Amino acid sequence: MKSGSASEKSAGKGKDGSVMPKTETVRSKKKTLSKTLEKTVKKTRQKIDKTEEKRTAEKDSLSLKERAEISYRNRLKKHYDEMKWLYHELYHGADEAFQYLLGLLEKYALSREEDLLILDEERMAKPNWYKNNEQIGTLLYVDHFATNLQGVEKNLSYLKESGFNYLQIMPILESPKGKSDGGYAVSDYRKVQPELGSMEDLRSLSKACHKDGMIIGLDFVMNHTSEEHEWARRARGGEKEFQDRFFVFDDWGIPNEFEKTVPQVFPESAPGNFTYYEDMHKVVMTTFYPYQWDLNYANFMVFNDMLETALYFCNQGTDVFRLDAVPYIWKRLGTNCRNLPEVHTLVRLFRMAIEIVAPGVLLLGEVVMEPTKVMPYFGTDEKPECHLLYNVTTMATTWHTLATQDTRLLQHQLGQIFTLPKDKIFLNYLRCHDDIGWGLDYEFLAQFDMAEVPHKAFLNAYFRGFADFSEARGELYNDDPLKGDARLCGTTASLCGIEAGVKEGNQEKIDAAIRLDLMLHAFLLSQSGIPVLYSGDEIAMENDYSYHDDPLKRHDSRYLHRGNFPWDKAAKRKKKGTVEEKLYSGILRLEAMRRKNKAFSAMADTWIIDTKNIHVLAFGRYYEGEKILCFYNFSVSDEIAYVSEVEDYVNVFTNEGMKARDLRIPSHDFLWLKTSF
Repeated sequence: MKSGSASEKSAGKGKDGSVMPKTETVRSKKKTLSKTLEKTVKKTRQKIDKTEEKRTAEKDSLSLKERAEISYRNRLKKHYDEMKWLYHELYHGADEAFQYLLGLLEKYALSREEDLLILDEERMAKPNWYKNNEQIGTLLYVDHFATNLQGVEKNLSYLKESGFNYLQIMPILESPKGKSDGGYAVSDYRKVQPELGSMEDLRSLSKACHKDGMIIGLDFVMNHTSEEHEWARRARGGEKEFQDRFFVFDDWGIPNEFEKTVPQVFPESAPGNFTYYEDMHKVVMTTFYPYQWDLNYANFMVFNDMLETALYFCNQGTDVFRLDAVPYIWKRLGTNCRNLPEVHTLVRLFRMAIEIVAPGVLLLGEVVMEPTKVMPYFGTDEKPECHLLYNVTTMATTWHTLATQDTRLLQHQLGQIFTLPKDKIFLNYLRCHDDIGWGLDYEFLAQFDMAEVPHKAFLNAYFRGFADFSEARGELYNDDPLKGDARLCGTTASLCGIEAGVKEGNQEKIDAAIRLDLMLHAFLLSQSGIPVLYSGDEIAMENDYSYHDDPLKRHDSRYLHRGNFPWDKAAKRKKKGTVEEKLYSGILRLEAMRRKNKAFSAMADTWIIDTKNIHVLAFGRYYEGEKILCFYNFSVSDEIAYVSEVEDYVNVFTNEGMKARDLRIPSHDFLWLKTSF
């Protein structure tokens, strides 16, 4: 039999026996193969789905504590190698100390209460929870606000009504009267100052805050202790182990070498960086005040014990730790003892340890320095350090801008901030418990003939009411006539002129001062990050001059703006037409608009707008199809912002349609315009 033709060889048989072309045979085989693959994929998917369902069911069957333990071990595994490496880099051969540290992590991770474990799960599921436009904070002293911790808890309704969902509490731990530095000289890290309450009260407050959707922040004083702290007392008693926890020297030899390179923090009120203790005939490093002993973090016992203190407060419900004086925590002879590389290693170790035990707890770095020194405390994307940093630069520059009516430095610095990655979150503020230091960019200001010493003198004169166009009322802090380097104190309301207007009974001045106060708060609330108001600013709290009559306070002019919360003024916030009502209702509107408009998210794109007018600051914000333009007139006169935007806008507050072209803005007023795409 002859073999078939080539065409027949390249064909197949159909179902009816007819010859099929080879291409059709291939298509048929592919179709069959495709169906087989579909069935296989479907079975595989069903198998995966069942496995996932099983895992979900197993997970759901676990208790909260069991889930938390698994999660803790996963976090420990993630950070273990880096933590071990960094720890041994600081403390060579300290294997037992590192094992002790691991024991601390397990102890506190597995003893967190259920309400905190629920928060942990929520924040791990949404790690950027604090990077939106929802968080608005207030900063207060417990005793000044409501006598004690129980009083604060009873008045949470006022804070919530005022739009605050972040409560930052000033130091509450035990410190000696007369030598407390406002609570920053801690004598017992496990004891609340008796008149303020107890640890049980603190835990009750944190639970109440969390129930109301608020977070709570505490100071972590990590650079020094009080001279009355147990470690210092035992060191003074001659125990070498505890002397090694500080910087204690037999004579002035080494201290004098340190003094050659270490600047003084308070040259007028607390000169020098060391104090001689007659009772033990030794010299102690005391960078801040003579009664505050600097801790020696080169000693692993100091690190371990201070970390345990932080973990303890994590389990009391703390959501934010304000790391006080963090740039100072590592000392080395021959340096300025500021911002040394080991500081960043320590902060990174703190970050990882707290993340392992209490994920979602934030570190807020208090770095009161120029921007180039501040930024490194964020760490890197791979090795983050602080979650939040104070925006000291913008705060001080805002007041400079008000006094000079010149926005160029503020534009320059905001432009730098706008170029930063959006995950770098600043805590923004107008005023806090501290003074205003004039650490401005004088190199930049030099091109406008603003030299450092005379310019500081001008600013201090302006905010004491000794300059043209000024209705401000403030006082100097730490005046150093030789260096011409004084800082300034005063509440926002008094620095804006409300105090002067009220005392004169001049309604025109009062209205102008309220308008200025609201403009500054509008600027605060339009910045990316977390805005924080000093308690009382929302009701125009004025300076408290009574501190002059208190022998324990009269030496420190910062008590000028640390007065008791004026509940009588708070009662007026609902009385139409009062100063308190005008300011309070105005700030509430600003807060509501910030939360309502997604362009105020920290994730928004931001840019400076050239108004061709040095008196008017303007910038834009864009996020997810929403664009907002913000204009601020820092002049005592009405000004025009010479802009020409192409879109149609509406006034954020009135919903009135507007063109963003050659906008006239009244003196010390602002404008927010919005468009959508």
